Amino acid sequence: MKTAEVRSAFLEYFRQQGHTIVPSSSLVPADDPTLLFTNAGMNQFKDAFLGREDRGYTRAVSAQRCVRAGGKHNDLENVGYTARHHTFFEMLGNFSFGDYFKKEAIHYAWEFLTSQDWLGLDKERLWVTVYETDEEAYRIWNQKIGVPEARIVCIGDEDDVPYKSDNFWAMGDTGPCGPCTEVFYDHGPEVEGGPPGSPEEDGDRYIEIWNVVFMQFNRTADGQMHNLPSPSVDTGMGLERITAVLQGVHSNYEIDLFQDLLAAVSDVLGGVDTSQASVRVIADHIRSCAFLISDGVMPSNEGRGFVLRRIIRRAARHGNKLGATGAFFHKLVAPLESLMGEAYPELQKARPQIEKILLQEEQQFARTLEKGLRLLEDDISRLENNEIPGETVFTLYDTYGFPVDLTNDIARERGLTLDLEGYEKAMEAQRERARAASKFGVDYNAGLSLSGHTEFVGYNNFHGKGEVRAVLVDGEQKQATVGDHAVVILDQTPFYAEAGGQVGDTGVLSWAGGRFEVEDTRKEDGHHLHIGRVVAGEVEPGMSVDAEVNGERREKTALNHSATHLLHAALREVLGEHVAQKGSLVNAERLRFDFSHFEAVTPEEMARIEDRVNEQVRANTGVETRVTDMETAKSMGAMALFGEKYGDTVRVLSMGTDGFSIELCGGTHVHRTGDIGLCRIVAETGISSGVRRIEALTGDAALAHDRSVENQLNRICGLVKGSHENVVERVEGLSERNRSMEKEIERLKAKLASSAGSDLASSAVDVNGIKVVAADMQGADRKALMETADQLRNKLGTAVILLGAVEDGKVTLVAGVTKDLTGTLKAGDLMKSVAPKVDGKGGGRPDMAQGGGSDPDGLPDAIAAVEGWVRDNSGA
Repeated sequence: MKTAEVRSAFLEYFRQQGHTIVPSSSLVPADDPTLLFTNAGMNQFKDAFLGREDRGYTRAVSAQRCVRAGGKHNDLENVGYTARHHTFFEMLGNFSFGDYFKKEAIHYAWEFLTSQDWLGLDKERLWVTVYETDEEAYRIWNQKIGVPEARIVCIGDEDDVPYKSDNFWAMGDTGPCGPCTEVFYDHGPEVEGGPPGSPEEDGDRYIEIWNVVFMQFNRTADGQMHNLPSPSVDTGMGLERITAVLQGVHSNYEIDLFQDLLAAVSDVLGGVDTSQASVRVIADHIRSCAFLISDGVMPSNEGRGFVLRRIIRRAARHGNKLGATGAFFHKLVAPLESLMGEAYPELQKARPQIEKILLQEEQQFARTLEKGLRLLEDDISRLENNEIPGETVFTLYDTYGFPVDLTNDIARERGLTLDLEGYEKAMEAQRERARAASKFGVDYNAGLSLSGHTEFVGYNNFHGKGEVRAVLVDGEQKQATVGDHAVVILDQTPFYAEAGGQVGDTGVLSWAGGRFEVEDTRKEDGHHLHIGRVVAGEVEPGMSVDAEVNGERREKTALNHSATHLLHAALREVLGEHVAQKGSLVNAERLRFDFSHFEAVTPEEMARIEDRVNEQVRANTGVETRVTDMETAKSMGAMALFGEKYGDTVRVLSMGTDGFSIELCGGTHVHRTGDIGLCRIVAETGISSGVRRIEALTGDAALAHDRSVENQLNRICGLVKGSHENVVERVEGLSERNRSMEKEIERLKAKLASSAGSDLASSAVDVNGIKVVAADMQGADRKALMETADQLRNKLGTAVILLGAVEDGKVTLVAGVTKDLTGTLKAGDLMKSVAPKVDGKGGGRPDMAQGGGSDPDGLPDAIAAVEGWVRDNSGA
């Protein structure tokens, strides 16, 4: 059975047993902070097991995509070097939520595995394990199923720690858990290894294929076990493992799906040997990367995005090791889609985005890889022992973006180890430097002991007076003089302190003969910190100062902040109630709003969102504020802003028609929605797993943006000699004309290739009865070389062809061999023989191969070598 057939059979068997087929959930666990990635089929059913969710069915079956490449479940370093470790795998599972339990679960497993109507495995080759105290499961296997005692192994706790056992399963440190029973397949005595529970159990003879977990408990953070409302069943069978058993192979990489992926890797890398570990690494990694991106994870330097970036870079480095000279990894998305797209349609939908993201990551990594490898090679050449210094490991990570596991891969290939303790010391030193270098990293409250708080009086005022309560220079309380960068704290101020995404105010503090320019305003322990520089006079505690906010900047910021509230409400209305604010930045130039959403916002959705915001702007309703307690605010339907801290009393901001937006917010805002003037969305991107970002402009900035767009449109109209009314048709016409010209160019190239083929055919040389053509087709591109080689093979009958050309200082080579000769003469072998003469490499099929190099001066030698190669290898 092929992999896809096994997946389908599993789902169909349990459908016939009354199970509901449930699609795979996202690799990003929903509302579960305990997991980095979905790592088991039961993750999406966690609340059903806990009795918190009624799904409308009590039996389920799924084929769940899983990733284990970070956190507790991390197989990354083993991938490619063992037979069964993967970053991505599919888990087949059947589940019962308080319906059936041990007897039925064991029966289903046995019937599916052994019945000739399904997998038809040899019963005599199956072993089972049970938790040592689970006597009920033991009796079912032995007395009901008929598995002899000799093939039932009881597994107890490790080191006498309760529930620490291979046969006690838990999703994590907390959550649903329970005893389990596992099914093993015996590959036979010709394979090394002993049965489960024996000292030799790590061998490959006995392979676990199915784990049936009896969910009985919920483990809380204090380690206590609580009975679940209803005993349930959670099973997991690795699709790749069971397929390997059915196909009679000992490595997951030998099953049909991986054989196709390995072949695709070989193809994009020019025909490399598929038995190499690096090829397996790449074949594994394309699955995890593609599916993670399709589920909204974006490469980044933190969290899930960082794990994704590590996997991409690991694949890129292994491709580099195999000779890849450019971006290649993204080219594997298409063959992956052809293999798994039918089972996972989301992969088909996201393919263009996946390819684009992988290409960008490859290009970014390539820019630093060469320098990093040079540094590493240089350090390795000077080693006095077998350990790479921690400083080197740190520099590779900090400067060149090498994850530590990538450096460890390289070290392992050389028989070296890493000084991880030295690396950690260097990392901690870097963190200290970063903290010290932060502009506002100084503890401005050092030595500061002030009671009370600064009263903010700036909601309706840009001006005010205040008494200086403290002045800090370099964290110390003292008088500040001209040139000092300092912090001034007042008893009351009109300056808004940064909070809720809104930037702090700027402006001026002034007094007789003195001036302090406020560059930023922040808040610490209830005090407003006016951060800036003394430009005239001296400032010290007890002085009275005039405080004047930069009013124009504040007003523009208020436009953007109010628009952010309207935008949040519109997003929830158009995209769904799942949308929640995940961060924002509101300043005088623009607004940036981050929100939870599982996919890119479509242009149609974006237009609806923008329209809804501007409808509220045109309605010109008053913006209302109310200070109340939190419970009252909640009853009003107010939403809390991301990152904001709330006290006993809160400020509720309402704007728009019919309560369009009601949020808790302490920021500054417009008086009426019409003050915003216009809101124009200018960008929408994904920034991390399940988080999107919108950027927008308001007021004058939005009008200036529209004017800029119109100016560009006018320029296009001028270039195509059209108007606003027909510019699209004009551009389409030019595009169509361009396509026609490109087709004509291709037709002429084909005609030129045909003519060149005729000319070259007449120059063929006979070598041992084989017609040989080797020539430099000056100015031809790769496509022309391929077409000419094809024509020559058709014209000459029995022939060997090598064509070359130089373009932009690079050599392109194409080799062809007619079908009747491929038993003895192979185009790939010819290419491998001549490509080094142009300082290059290549390979391909027996009848057609491609290659290239960087030394144009070697092309004549490559061409001259063909006749000799044919003579030496043709057997005459």
